[in-house]
Amino acid sequence: MVKVLFVCLGNICRSPMAEAVFRDMVKREGLEDKIAVDSAGTGSWHVGDPPHRGTRDVLDRHQISYEGLKARQVNQQDLSNFDYIVAMDAGNLGELRKMAGFKKTGEIRRLMDFVPNSDILDVPDPYYAGNFDEVYEMVAKGCRGLLETIKQKHHLS
Repeated sequence: MVKVLFVCLGNICRSPMAEAVFRDMVKREGLEDKIAVDSAGTGSWHVGDPPHRGTRDVLDRHQISYEGLKARQVNQQDLSNFDYIVAMDAGNLGELRKMAGFKKTGEIRRLMDFVPNSDILDVPDPYYAGNFDEVYEMVAKGCRGLLETIKQKHHLS
């Protein structure tokens, strides 16, 4: 089983959006028994909270379920339990690498690394800007690229 963890700051906007979008893609391709998906935040402010209203609204418009998603904080075990730890931006990436230190971990990368020829490196945080539709488009592209990478690398169809 390939395990994927999406990580943002508070785990209420970007990473639960990515978790829901990716889970939907995995389900549509019939790979639920081969790919597991989760999300977490580097901070603890929102632990136990559901996704942000803006995230829920954009997922509703795209008919993507976020049922059961609750914010949690990333921990040391996550770094070794997941094959792909996917950060939303450079700040999250730095925090994850700092947590990892020299320990063996899953592959830690940014989501936009999986979008070929993208000039954009970071998925912006819509918490204050409210740009949930723009973030959704970036997340969808990144998730599609990540899924294609995983399918190729792990010979899944």
